[in-house]
Amino acid sequence: MNRFQHGDHGDTENTEMDGKELTGEVIGAAIEVHRLLGPGLLESAYELALERELALCGHTVSRQKKVPLEYKGMSLGDGFRLDLLVDDILVVEVKAIESLLPIHEAQLLTYLRLAGKRFGLLVNFNHKVLKEGIRRVVNGY
Repeated sequence: MNRFQHGDHGDTENTEMDGKELTGEVIGAAIEVHRLLGPGLLESAYELALERELALCGHTVSRQKKVPLEYKGMSLGDGFRLDLLVDDILVVEVKAIESLLPIHEAQLLTYLRLAGKRFGLLVNFNHKVLKEGIRRVVNGY
């Protein structure tokens, strides 16, 4: 168990602090990936590279994690996949598009709600300066 994983999920204050700290670390890792690869690749390339960078930093990363979808009490199977789930806390949605739109933030917020996660990060690698392509999203439950 790394320092971001808690056995006590009821400790929302610590989870809040860990989520914010983890988000900062993932942004740092994304900046490193962008620095080495630059813009212009497919999303899958950035997803793989970011997964590797985060693993090198000691994080537990699940890529293309299946999330079941329930509707009115019935399981509908795997409803969607998370690009990256870091330390079972932070959902990272990787993009390589011209610009982020409000629908991308809404999509991530829906993913967070359905997956039962609080913290999300949209990272659009198709920018000259990566900071311009990063959005933090928090699910208020």
